[in-house]
Amino acid sequence: MNTRPQDDGVPPVANPIVEADVESDVETDVDVDVDAEGDEPDDERPVAPANPDGFRLDGEPPRVMRLSRKALAILGLLASVGIGGSLIYALQPKNHAPAENLYDTNSRNRADSVNGAPANYGDVPKLGPALPGDLGGPIVAAQQRGQNVPIPPIGTAPAAGQPDPRIAATEQARERAAQERDSARTSRLFLAGETGTTDNRSATAVGPAPSASLPGADPAQPSAPTATSSRRAFLGQRGNRSTESPERIMRLASPYVVQAGSVIPAALITGIRSDLPGQITAQVTQNVYDSPSGRILLIPQGSRLIGEYDSDVAAGQNRVLLAWDRLILPGGQSILLDRLPGADAAGMAGLEDQTNYHWGNMLKAALISTLLGAGTELISNGDSDLIRALRFGTQDTISQTGRQVVQRQLNVPPTLTVRPGFSLRIIVTRDLVLEPVPAGGMR
Repeated sequence: MNTRPQDDGVPPVANPIVEADVESDVETDVDVDVDAEGDEPDDERPVAPANPDGFRLDGEPPRVMRLSRKALAILGLLASVGIGGSLIYALQPKNHAPAENLYDTNSRNRADSVNGAPANYGDVPKLGPALPGDLGGPIVAAQQRGQNVPIPPIGTAPAAGQPDPRIAATEQARERAAQERDSARTSRLFLAGETGTTDNRSATAVGPAPSASLPGADPAQPSAPTATSSRRAFLGQRGNRSTESPERIMRLASPYVVQAGSVIPAALITGIRSDLPGQITAQVTQNVYDSPSGRILLIPQGSRLIGEYDSDVAAGQNRVLLAWDRLILPGGQSILLDRLPGADAAGMAGLEDQTNYHWGNMLKAALISTLLGAGTELISNGDSDLIRALRFGTQDTISQTGRQVVQRQLNVPPTLTVRPGFSLRIIVTRDLVLEPVPAGGMR
């Protein structure tokens, strides 16, 4: 019981609300104790609310669906049986009926010589006694006409005045052996090509003829040269026996000369593409002075060069061959250059910039050939004889067409391209006699 002290001697007054709370707490404790001891009846216990769903904060949890183990076992057993049966059926050998031959091999055409020949050895005609070589034909013809012609014996002695054939054959063999020995003694082992002399050619001409017993022997066709024979020919070449050169020093034709071995730097004005032949022009990029002193300007910067390039490109080639025909100076004067060769900045012949080997077209041709060949191979067992015959007939033609397409692309040479402005050099191979350029730059 809560009280609050009062001033002026007034006694404290009790708080009715606080006292009611204390009494209710005491009654609750007493009820709990009584229930614990079991003295009070159960009807006096507090009753829980009838519907607790109104006091729940979360919703109903989802229900989980579970598969039956028996159903899974049955499905697995059925799948195993199906897979096993499929494998057994697929691995069983198939008893196909023998394919019908579309071509009749018994009706082959035979040559007339085979048809007219005897069928067995019993039908071979019997040969009579041997006849002399020169008289055999007339004797047989006379016997066929019914005349009785006596056959002279073979191996009789020759008539008087005629040489014995055995002795003649022996003499010919002896002469042939002597000729072979002479040819072997006079021939040169390391002689080949065009470096031989007249004596060597005559010795080769007198040499022994090829044996007729060797198949393929052709005296008109010489044997193909090999690497070893070419090296031997190089070592066997005769050097110049003269110790003094017949040439003499030539005087300078003019002090205004650009001698052989000089280099003229230039750059392309027009591009190069090796698909077709054509003309090219270039411009001199540096002044060129005379060769004797190197002080006199002969070819000023800006001079034009006229030439052409070689469009005949072989497989694997990546450089374009150039030749220069004319030099035009700024004043309008010009000089022929007699096909001076062009080189790159390093002095190597030709120019190399871009190369197109046409790999894309080659792959397309190979793909087309593969598709054509694969289409003829797709023959099923259910096709009729007519369809098979048509496919077999067109197979070779289509395959040959595919090979020709690929071969045509293989024969296409690479395309060489040199862009304008490419740096190059002109190699002077003959002396160029020019005129000096005046100080103003015009002649």
